[in-house]
Amino acid sequence: MKPFLKAHLALLGTNIFFAINYTVVKYLINNNFVKPFSLNLIRVGVTAVLLWVLYIFKPVKAPVRREDYGRFFWCALTGIAINQLLFLKGLSLTYSIHASLLMLATPIFITIIAAWILKERLNNYKIAGLSLGIAGAVVLLMAKEIGGQAKDAVFGDVLIILNAISYAVYFILVKPLMKEYPPITVIRMIFTIGFFLILPFCWKEFTEMNWENYTGLAWLNLTLMVFAGTFLAYLFNVYGIKVLGASVAGTYIYSQPVFTAIIAMIFLGEELTIYKILAACLIAAGVYLANKSNKNG
Repeated sequence: MKPFLKAHLALLGTNIFFAINYTVVKYLINNNFVKPFSLNLIRVGVTAVLLWVLYIFKPVKAPVRREDYGRFFWCALTGIAINQLLFLKGLSLTYSIHASLLMLATPIFITIIAAWILKERLNNYKIAGLSLGIAGAVVLLMAKEIGGQAKDAVFGDVLIILNAISYAVYFILVKPLMKEYPPITVIRMIFTIGFFLILPFCWKEFTEMNWENYTGLAWLNLTLMVFAGTFLAYLFNVYGIKVLGASVAGTYIYSQPVFTAIIAMIFLGEELTIYKILAACLIAAGVYLANKSNKNG
């Protein structure tokens, strides 16, 4: 199989795995198999171990320079600790489709933060994209829905938005590291540091887990999230970016809410309401415009 085709399949697989995560998390948490923070510790910890095992069998020599330690720390804080803790807690409270659509707005937040931190110019397209993205988020926050499995959709949505902002900060911070080191080295370091950052917040919930109650289906879901939805998803994404570039890889984010909606409707009974469709259109249009170049400034 040609590398070009393999890279496209890898990116497609990445977004399918990420989409599966939304329903898997809801299943495990709603059926009291695990709490959000303990699930986060398992996810990050096992992935970090797998990345080190991969390094043992396929080492990539890339010594980390002392001056980059601080940036690795901030990347782990924003990309793993804050990002993942808010994501799983928010997802446990809201609808899977809501969370997926709000995460779609991440590129818009990246544009805003790049303008703030990197002093990139906000042109007319980016301002319009920002406005549409905010409008889509407001539609989701204001929508009154029944069905599905959401305990506090509004608060959960807010946590997902904060999570997306944290990930956007991470995306800006990690770019220089991705240019200086092999991507797999960067991811391994960030997951390792991130594990120790979340450990104090997650340990209590982890020790309260009742492993004896786990069914075969629960183990399958947990394995899917940790191995496929995290470890393989990150590896596939890195490979896709390496072969096709970040811009092509970024376009695949549009497919994630589609897969999420289909899976959530089948397994969680969530509804594809007119509010969700409207929000999806607004946010998707916002992402498109925020990433569109404006020749007229």
